Amino acid sequence: MQPGLVAPIGGQQTYGSLFLVERQVFDFLGYMWAPILVNFFQILFVIFGFFGAYQYRPRYLVAYTVWSLLWLGWNIFLICFYLNIGILDRDSDLLNLGTGSVSWFEENGYGCRPTYPTNVTSEDPYRPVRPEKVEGCLLEYHIVEVVHSGVHCALAVFGIFGAICLGQTFLDEDDSCKY
Repeated sequence: MQPGLVAPIGGQQTYGSLFLVERQVFDFLGYMWAPILVNFFQILFVIFGFFGAYQYRPRYLVAYTVWSLLWLGWNIFLICFYLNIGILDRDSDLLNLGTGSVSWFEENGYGCRPTYPTNVTSEDPYRPVRPEKVEGCLLEYHIVEVVHSGVHCALAVFGIFGAICLGQTFLDEDDSCKY
């Protein structure tokens, strides 16, 4: 194998891992349970991808590639969700799995000033209080989430392409050793 062949998938995964950890932290801060679960699986499959590239294991690269296609679909779903495309509604409890929590960026984005209801006695005491309105944000929270997902889509496409090329190289090398 040529010395630089692991770099395409490894370099993408390094940057992707940094973005993934950043996303996981903010999903934990906002108690967004569905994205936390999917991010966890992405972390596992990125480790598979690293291991497959380093140990010359095409099957691990195939697993990484298949998961990356699912990851790409998840991020496209998130883009549609936060842009309210079709029947999707960003104000629904779909991503927080019914806990009532919201994206961390909705209340804590740069420059955001949330206004909370003054009478919360009729609210469910086990659900976090959601602000009535948020003003002054440099970027609306749904735009931040769409950009996050867009970056992850781009990284997934590069990762899929890198894994396919690297896996093909590994398989070609295995075929060349026949006597």
